[in-house]
Amino acid sequence: MKTENKTRKMVLSAMFIALAYVLPFLTGQIPEIGNMLCPMHIPALLCGYVCGGPWGLAVGFIAPLLRSFTLGMPSLFPKAVCMAVELATYGAVAGLMYRKLPKNNVSIYISLIIAMVVGRLVWGVTMFACMGFDLSKFGLSLFWAEAFTKAIPGIIVQLAFIPLIVMVLNKKSQ
Repeated sequence: MKTENKTRKMVLSAMFIALAYVLPFLTGQIPEIGNMLCPMHIPALLCGYVCGGPWGLAVGFIAPLLRSFTLGMPSLFPKAVCMAVELATYGAVAGLMYRKLPKNNVSIYISLIIAMVVGRLVWGVTMFACMGFDLSKFGLSLFWAEAFTKAIPGIIVQLAFIPLIVMVLNKKSQ
């Protein structure tokens, strides 16, 4: 990778970390709404598209842990730890899938949906492990409620805005 390109990706990744740090302040005044909108997911996913899978993985992993260490939100264990693995998966899968699929608008949606599903599954497995593999502490119904039912507004926001942002960025780079 050329030094200029690597530096560009590093600067963009730092911007995505900053965005992931700040976005929850906009929605966090009402925790129920903030949790539903999943604001930290957006920068991790966008970084995967813009900088590639490895950079998206790094941003996704760092952002929730940085917020936890500096602000105490989300709480470190299990929430920030599980979010770090989940968001790292989002960034990595979105970036890798987007690079492998044909360069068209449909591929943006396909890679986003795959990243969102895989990320949520990884989050569920990580939560299950953090709960000591105890189904009474974290079972399928709790996974479904947390990963999908409560996250519907955030899923809608991600599906509505991330592809549009990527399409605009693609037009700017042409």
